[in-house]
Amino acid sequence: MTTTDPLLSAVKFRNRGVQRHFRGVQKHFRNVAERTLHAVTYYTVLRRRGTRLARVSGFRLTIRPTVYDPRYAVAPPYFAKFIDGLDLAGKRVADIGTGSGILALAAVRAGAASVVAIDINPVAAATAAENARANGAGDRIVTVVSNLFSAVAPGPHFDVMLINPPFCAGRAWDVADRAWRAGPDYKDIAPLFEQARERLAPGGLAYFIISSASDLHLLGDLIRRAGFSARLMGRRFILVESFLLYELRQTPVAVPAR
Repeated sequence: MTTTDPLLSAVKFRNRGVQRHFRGVQKHFRNVAERTLHAVTYYTVLRRRGTRLARVSGFRLTIRPTVYDPRYAVAPPYFAKFIDGLDLAGKRVADIGTGSGILALAAVRAGAASVVAIDINPVAAATAAENARANGAGDRIVTVVSNLFSAVAPGPHFDVMLINPPFCAGRAWDVADRAWRAGPDYKDIAPLFEQARERLAPGGLAYFIISSASDLHLLGDLIRRAGFSARLMGRRFILVESFLLYELRQTPVAVPAR
């Protein structure tokens, strides 16, 4: 059977890998585990009091309350290492869900001419700007407070996009929790890929990281409908899930017959 779901191959990988190692794990258990981990992370990482200093992926980072600390996550440093292997010389880059700004900094290190670092959390945007200045990239990174791309007008503004969305479905408790939860049935990020297509230059690329525990069928459908094809670039397996890194390419848009 053929399919147009661009993430289906990763769904198959997830089922093989996870079921091979954890055949007895049931969906109910995973849901309970996610809720427990979410609560622990929310109160110990996102809502932790006080400003912290960290060194991650070679960057000196200030982590203010409500900003996700990349020391306690696999995806941001894994994504940053991947970006180190890209040639972004002269590229205009967008970093969606910038958080501490670690991926924006990685893009500058890879040669990006400019980076627009976007986050819905005003504290995160301010923190990313502070970290850009502290790491000598303040002249190339601009931060924007925005719900996805809503504050950026459509147009071919970017050559490359870095997308690190929330991985879990469910209602976010507050704006800080938008780093973890994407709304019921991922509705909070549902417009993301169409917005990205409207702001990506012709021939531009987007790089997108997600968890194998996410709804890959739903996300794959959103990606396909937005006019992208997906290619799996890397995966990092930990415990009961994998982090999947994709390259998204624009598919040709059909021109209506006259």
